[in-house]
Amino acid sequence: MRSSARNRELLALIPVALLLTAGFAAVISAEGPKVDNLSLIYGAYFLAVCVATHIFLRIRLPNADPYLFPLMALLTAFGLVMVYRIDESLARDQANWFVLGLVLFALTIQLLRDYEVLERYRYTIAAASILLLLAPRLPGIGQQVNGAYLGVKIGPIAFQPAEFSKIGIVIFLASYLREHREVLIVGARRVLGVTLPPLKHFGPMLVVWGASMFMLVFIRDLGSSLMFFAAFLALLYVATGRFSFVVIGMALFLLGAWFIVATVPHVHDRVEIWLHPYREAHGNGYQILQSIFAQADGGLFGKGFGQGMITIPGTDNALLPAAQTDTIYSLIVNELGLFGACGLIATYLLITARGFKVALLASDGFSKLLATGLTAVFAIQAFVIIGGVTRVIPLTGVTLPFVSYGGSSIVANFVLLALLLLVSDRARREAAEPGGRQLALGSAA
Repeated sequence: MRSSARNRELLALIPVALLLTAGFAAVISAEGPKVDNLSLIYGAYFLAVCVATHIFLRIRLPNADPYLFPLMALLTAFGLVMVYRIDESLARDQANWFVLGLVLFALTIQLLRDYEVLERYRYTIAAASILLLLAPRLPGIGQQVNGAYLGVKIGPIAFQPAEFSKIGIVIFLASYLREHREVLIVGARRVLGVTLPPLKHFGPMLVVWGASMFMLVFIRDLGSSLMFFAAFLALLYVATGRFSFVVIGMALFLLGAWFIVATVPHVHDRVEIWLHPYREAHGNGYQILQSIFAQADGGLFGKGFGQGMITIPGTDNALLPAAQTDTIYSLIVNELGLFGACGLIATYLLITARGFKVALLASDGFSKLLATGLTAVFAIQAFVIIGGVTRVIPLTGVTLPFVSYGGSSIVANFVLLALLLLVSDRARREAAEPGGRQLALGSAA
């Protein structure tokens, strides 16, 4: 089973490298009539790096899920091609971060083979994660982007701390709920047909709710607030099996969000732009309107790589603002059409399905909750940015995982992937041992 799983992983990496090569060839051909072997070189480098990572996984995690890494590599290939289409220098930076992400991916696997050690330091991890979230408001190092405090710059180093804090918060919540899940269930009461958690253990939900509301006010980041609270509700449901807890949590979030939208000017402006973008079509509403127009212009099959307009002809002014970050999904729809966008979304859905499969196979509570939380926060982040550019929800500053330009995002998500594969390797190994669950032998492929 080990050999078969790793062979499938290796075979899945080959079409990913071919797709990246074809994407680069299409972009290069759109820029000029002559196509050289540059795209083949890029494809060969990408395949070589992925194969080296595969060999490492074959040695260190022989039982791990065989599809998660190729799917993540596919998203990375998507991002490299689109960022290269926008700016070659940005693509080189993205490629460097991709390699750095793989290095940290390997270090995480090497150093955390016994990942349950994270439970011992859950409060330290939680404190560090909260400090990272607050860092963008610190004078001298904090950076404000479009009204939200998202970045930190220390000398030549700049990063978005929310990308790393999401992993730490999931670790803390998984450990805490694993320990207290029984008291949340046993002490629950039914009031008017609704199951309520015991009052003394209702505090954690209120604390996480208050933290997410605080993020809305203090760092003005609606996307991260929604992402963290939604991941908490997913973990709470898996830990207790009580859907009423999720309903209560959603009601609390909506109530708090409504109050903050009504009282905090920046959050109110974000919601107004979402609801009425035409009121300031040449001002604050310009980005979301151009995003919608770009997607509509792509049609079913798109205009082709390199054919979409991201700047106004004859000028350097952006026709599609922040095309490499916030609105990269709109550029993908414009150049690859609805079918290309559906392929991208299907990749995220497949990763989500495989991640929840890992959680189902895990035998201990912490592993199950950790895999659930990591998968949930990854999927919700993709939803938040895609929902923002399609006007399903207000547009926020989070990145599209593995696709948007940004070193913090790609590095943090490779650490997230490493943790998922660590859980997967243990779960599949235990299931394959004599006396292990037969369910995994038939369904883990």
